[in-house]
Parts: sequence; structure tokens; C-alpha cells
Amino acid sequence: MSKTKHRPLIGVRVLVGRARHQAGALSTELSKLGATVLEIPFIEIRKPRSFKPLDEALSNLPGYDWLILTSVNGVDAMWERLEKLKLGGVLHREGRDLTHAVKAAKKKSRSAAATLHIAAIGPATQKAIEGRGAKVAVVPKEYVAESVVRSLRDRVKGKRVLLVRAKIARDVIPRELRQAGALVDVVEAYETVVPRSSRLRLRKALAHPRRRPHVITFTSSSTVKNFVALLGKQKPSFAGTLFASIGPVTSATLRELGLPVDIAAKEFTIPGLIEAIRKSVSSQSRR
Repeated sequence: MSKTKHRPLIGVRVLVGRARHQAGALSTELSKLGATVLEIPFIEIRKPRSFKPLDEALSNLPGYDWLILTSVNGVDAMWERLEKLKLGGVLHREGRDLTHAVKAAKKKSRSAAATLHIAAIGPATQKAIEGRGAKVAVVPKEYVAESVVRSLRDRVKGKRVLLVRAKIARDVIPRELRQAGALVDVVEAYETVVPRSSRLRLRKALAHPRRRPHVITFTSSSTVKNFVALLGKQKPSFAGTLFASIGPVTSATLRELGLPVDIAAKEFTIPGLIEAIRKSVSSQSRR
């Protein structure tokens, strides 16, 4: 694999398994570093079967003290419903809180509006929220559920908390915050499913040693589980392929399913994952 100083991934084939609408950022940055990127989504985002629980929660946002959002998908889904319900017409780039819009729509008092605080699990989620004009009060030091709990545990006793997330997700946040004395409501904003259309493409990509990816990226536990589901009973060779994980939860899922963790991001973000891949490839090239 020949490389240059500024394009260290030249000659490296990287398989990106993010959902189709989210693959762009990772793929673009890897391509800038010289990688040959193959996009085969391991995950597909779908609307929930019913929006009723989410709509009811959003209609009662003034009654909550904390709103927790754990992904950009959750942010997108929530704001879409706010607009649908006509609760978020102006999402306040003047620096006011999201709930001012909801309060105004509900004709509630302005003084009570300041009680809602928003927690985001990481910088991408924070950016998505702030891009819609809302303030984020808490972003944990590490972008995993356990760190969210550590950040909020001493602040939620007796408080009402709304957690907006995927249909299937780890229960760390609601379980631990309830133990800390919070009243937690969990609502589904979207669900993740296995994109069946990716099955044949994935198997073909792994079948030929000369075209097999050198690196496969995993950005969530769901991408790992769906990767295994897409393979089915097929047991391809992963010789010469490195498995790259965005964070400890994803790494744990890889190991649980009998897959290696060859590359692990130190910062649990897309830029952190890219940097870990760059360092790993550069290190191997020096051997």
C-alpha cells in the first residue's frame, strides 16, 4: 500500500456500514485521506409504528425538567414531530430554550419554561440540537450512556426526565436515573432494522480476497448485530481485514459476537474513529 504524508490511506479499502443517509461524513473524510470507500449500510432507520407516545410526551414537554437525546436520529425525529404538532415553529436562535416555543404554543407561563434542560450524548447530537436553536446544558465527557448517568445522577432526584431514543436500546440511562430518584419516561422516536438489500452486496465484498476491505467500520452496537445478521450462516474469511470500533459499547458487542476489535477510537466520535484508523494503518505500514 503506497502512501503519501497527507493521504496515508491510499491503497486502503474501507467498508462503511453506517445508515445510508449518515454515511457521507465518514466516507468523505476517509476518501480525503486516500481510502477507497465502499458503502454498504448495516442499518436502516425507520419511523416507529406509532408516534402516539412521542407526540404525547412532546405535547407535555413543559412538565419535564430534563430532556435526554442520545443520537442525531433522535433529534431529527423529535423535531419532525414538533413541527408536525406545530409546537416548534420558531426554534429560537436568539438563545432561548426549546421549551419557550412549546410553552408559547401551549400558552404556558414564560417563567416555567426555563426549567427544561437538555442533555446530549455527544458532540454530533449537541450540534444537531443547537443547529435547531436549542441550548444543550450537558454533554458528558465520554459519549456513552454510562457517562450520561454520571453527569446527571446528582441532578435528577425528584425530577421528571424524558428520554427520546430508538425502539431498541440499552436501558442503562433509565434504570440508573430511576435509581437516583428521577421519574423517567422513555419514548421511541425511531427504530433500526436490518437492510436486507445489503445482504448480497456484503457477501460479495467479503468473498474475494483481492477485493476484500482492509478495514470495516462499526459505529454502534446495532451495526455490529446487523452485520452478523446480514452474514447469516456464511462464515467468510476475515484474513487481512481489521475491525474498527467507535467506542467501548460497540467493542463489547463485537467481542460478544466473536469478532475482533483491531482498532478502537479513543474519542468516541466519527473524527475519533477516523484518527484511530489512520494511526493503525500508519503503524502497520512501518512494520
